[in-house]
Amino acid sequence: MLDQDYFSLAGKKGLIIGIANEHSIAYGCGRAFRSLGAELAVTYASERSRPFVAPCAEALGADLFMPCDVTKDGELEAVFAAIDERWGRLDFAVHSIAFAPKEDLQGRLVDSSMSGFGLAVDISAHSFLRMARLAEPLMTDGGSLFAMTFYGSEKVTKTYNLMGPIKAALEAAVRYTAAELGPKGIRAYAVSPGPMQTRAASGLKGFDELVAEATQKSLLGRLPEIDDIGALTALLATRTGTMLTGQTIYVDGGYHIRA
Repeated sequence: MLDQDYFSLAGKKGLIIGIANEHSIAYGCGRAFRSLGAELAVTYASERSRPFVAPCAEALGADLFMPCDVTKDGELEAVFAAIDERWGRLDFAVHSIAFAPKEDLQGRLVDSSMSGFGLAVDISAHSFLRMARLAEPLMTDGGSLFAMTFYGSEKVTKTYNLMGPIKAALEAAVRYTAAELGPKGIRAYAVSPGPMQTRAASGLKGFDELVAEATQKSLLGRLPEIDDIGALTALLATRTGTMLTGQTIYVDGGYHIRA
């Protein structure tokens, strides 16, 4: 019989980057972490977004609530400095941010600008590596790192365009991070939901059509909700996920296996 501790995060400390509002995948993750007993630090991207994120942070009982625009020098570092000062350690961190300029995102991939592609990969993928580097010295007893991805990284998906290769880079970054930090007991995962109505997805051209198609392809006849993603992510952060790392884990009702 499994010990109840296998499914507990009591006493664990975690960081969530990427809550935009109550519909965000990152918020679903936060709710699941809290339900298992974790203490949380939450960030917001800008003063403009703060009023939308603050109620979420309050609902999660966040110990720390700080700005974190990964394009601004020092903001990500300041978050980790505050975590070090407050907790002295970190057990898990969630990276749930992605961005591409609208003109690059909605056009053909081959027409994307160098600056737009570079900005997209910096915010959506390289910032995960920066997060991992800063988390490493705080994860003295091991830990878990999570990134949010999508099936368009693996197969050409209608409307996904520029974000396909960007998410492919993110998934590769997760695998290499898992290999490099594994000896320290630090695990890394790419979590891949199906299409979801989030703020980030709203920038995709023809997104409603993609959602309708994915719903039809789902073996369960529905798409995931943010709490479905959160439950899986939180489970992986517990002792249950100890021997899993480096994988892209699909939470999409079987959408990705259907031709």
